[in-house]
Amino acid sequence: MMWSLPLLRHTDVPPRVTENFILSGYRFPDYSLLQCLVSAFRPTNETGNFWTHFLPIFLFAFHFLEIFKWEGAPNPGDPFFYPAWTYFIGVFYLLLASSMAHLLNSMSLIIREICFFVDYGTISAYTVGSSLAYYYYIHPQAGIPKIGVGAQNASGTQSERGEEPSSPPPSCTTSSFYSSLLIFRPFFESLYIPCSCMIAIVCVITCCNTRQRWRKYRYIVRTLVFLLPFFISSTPVFYRLLSPSPYPPNSPPPSPYPSSTMAAFFYRHCFWLVVSAVFNISKIPERLSPGKFDIWGHSHQWFHCCTFLSILDELHMIKVEIRALLLHPSLVLAPTTPTQLPGPTLCSTYGVMMLLQGCIASIIVWFGWCAYHIYAPEQKRLKVH
Repeated sequence: MMWSLPLLRHTDVPPRVTENFILSGYRFPDYSLLQCLVSAFRPTNETGNFWTHFLPIFLFAFHFLEIFKWEGAPNPGDPFFYPAWTYFIGVFYLLLASSMAHLLNSMSLIIREICFFVDYGTISAYTVGSSLAYYYYIHPQAGIPKIGVGAQNASGTQSERGEEPSSPPPSCTTSSFYSSLLIFRPFFESLYIPCSCMIAIVCVITCCNTRQRWRKYRYIVRTLVFLLPFFISSTPVFYRLLSPSPYPPNSPPPSPYPSSTMAAFFYRHCFWLVVSAVFNISKIPERLSPGKFDIWGHSHQWFHCCTFLSILDELHMIKVEIRALLLHPSLVLAPTTPTQLPGPTLCSTYGVMMLLQGCIASIIVWFGWCAYHIYAPEQKRLKVH
């Protein structure tokens, strides 16, 4: 029965369900939960969208869990890894919500709207999870060495004894570097995470609004609106790229990757984001041949693949910095610039994510309530027919 449910053309489903240049493969918006789940294993125009974000969950988890096997790494529950876990949660929810939104959106018009509201919310939560990882592992004054990572944390031990770490006299270059730290410190210490959270909330509201307004330009608006959290969350990375290297000359690489590859991973991360934006806005290849890519190979599937590749390179970049902190914490935090910030805590990591999720949930409830009043009458008419 479930396998025999007919797939429909764009003329046979409500206009709300159709996608540009996708002419067939639609499921009727009145499926049961079981029918939706089974549809993951039959070719529809959403099958590829589901699998291109569901399978990457396992690939991401495989690469992420590698950090706990490194020599000198604390146990997974150590405060050192709180930011890494919040980042993992953000990515996990993003991939899971996206895949489930594409799988379950044919249950009703109302559920379809709510599915994608949740999808937008998890994208914003992911950007804040990235910000927390950047803040504690890439931020030049993050304070990770202050909490102590095993016996390797020489700088933390010295500060506890009240000893000043010995270091060579700073050159003009390093002096200007430390001066620039003082300029950016107020933003990093007080505004970086709040700004990331506020912009994430703005992005959710804007993207949810595109379900009702700006429909003609919805893909452009959704793509452009997420450029802002990218630039805000990437501030520590930009800072590191524009600053002198924290590693002394001729020092051995502090990770399995060369020390310069943090930049390489970040540039690749940006490249895949640009490519994914091009697919999302241009609707290529289905724009060039409507109907030919209805099931496999349409732009949203390529968009999913490119966004995951960008996340994977971002993970590698964060792992480079985590590895550096574990092996040589005194090299990452300049010994002449004592840490001013506390290390990660439950409140500053999980607490921030939970507060953000509460705000996002309230936004989704509001837009879901509005969607109910808009689409409930139309959904009743569909059931009658």
